[in-house]
Amino acid sequence: MDSKQQTHFHEQLEQLQQKILRLGGMVEEAIGKSVRALTERDSELGRQVLEGDRAIDAIELEIDEDCMELLARNQPMARDLRLIATAMKITPDLERIADHAVNISERAIELNEEPPLAALVDIPEMARRAQTMVRGALDAFVRSDAGAAREVIRMDDDMDARMEQVFRVLLSHMLENPQTVSRSLRLTFVAKYFERIADQATNLCELVIYAVEARVIKHPRLRDRG
Repeated sequence: MDSKQQTHFHEQLEQLQQKILRLGGMVEEAIGKSVRALTERDSELGRQVLEGDRAIDAIELEIDEDCMELLARNQPMARDLRLIATAMKITPDLERIADHAVNISERAIELNEEPPLAALVDIPEMARRAQTMVRGALDAFVRSDAGAAREVIRMDDDMDARMEQVFRVLLSHMLENPQTVSRSLRLTFVAKYFERIADQATNLCELVIYAVEARVIKHPRLRDRG
């Protein structure tokens, strides 16, 4: 590429990153509304998440098309190629996070039709930490900061432990009072969705590390065989 083409290419890369950030912002907003739909018993917020999911799907497809065009027209190398490959993998993870927000909103709407349980166990804290992980993953992507990505990855074990604790508490509720079974099961699903959001945030951070360092840290046992 000549200098003019190179400049245009990097402008397109910048636009691609901005679109990913816009998608990330939409996903963060969906998570926030789903959390409030649950904790504030606000079904209208839950319905807003359901209605907004189509726009998230649309921008994911748009980013995917942009990536394909950048690859086809410019044949990038090294770090630029890794950035585009990372973008193509990041957007499906963000879209899956949005799907989990939809699932949480659906369970919240159902729960809001019934009397509240005495407490939401550790779920609000799981929600807060899941949001923190998604925001941290996006920040690491923007700053190309592999160290920050690793900090987010380290948070995932805590989410797994909290999921186990929530399950034990809600199982006790169901055994002690069968009338809580339906609501407790829905809350178990909600906790699982937040755990999965944390898993997707971890995936995002693994991709950031790949883009920055050209290192694949996923499936270490398979790599160790070499």
